[in-house]
Amino acid sequence: MLKSSFSAMGPEAGLDEAGRGCLAGPVVAAAVILPRDYQNPRLRDSKKMSHKLRMELQAEIKDSALAWGIAEASPLEIDQINILHASHLAMQRAVEKLQVKPKLLLVDGNSFAKTSTIPYECIIGGDDQYYAIAAASVLAKTYRDALMVQLAQEHPGYGWETNRGYPTREHKAAIARLGTNRCHRQTFKSD
Repeated sequence: MLKSSFSAMGPEAGLDEAGRGCLAGPVVAAAVILPRDYQNPRLRDSKKMSHKLRMELQAEIKDSALAWGIAEASPLEIDQINILHASHLAMQRAVEKLQVKPKLLLVDGNSFAKTSTIPYECIIGGDDQYYAIAAASVLAKTYRDALMVQLAQEHPGYGWETNRGYPTREHKAAIARLGTNRCHRQTFKSD
């Protein structure tokens, strides 16, 4: 069972990202503040859920959250500052979109932006430990998946509607056949 809070400091925002290992599309981050006593036995790391369950929980999370925000860092930004820093940038942007100011950030992973003005805790595997991080995981993944389906219509042939920009065999073959486009990260190799 996931934990509802990390400390008694006050509002805690869970942060997670989606799309770090992709060849195309932005990295997307979400920040979510849940009520202190929030519980949902179906909520966990979004990668361990079906698409259908993620979609059901997405609406529930948005309805239950005290605040939530979703933000991106573009492929160009990823190429300019690297994927780790772009992930941190997207997370900071998501925090800025929150209508409630958190007193603590719970960040999935082992690092975060040293420039954060809000105290934070990095938690490896946090999306399987804290509801707020798991909720951020769901919002980031569902948003990014929908965006990649939309981009697949604008840039057909890469299979983004199914591979979501990850380096699948199909995606790599499409890059060899069609080349890259503005949505591809030029600092990642496709082979």
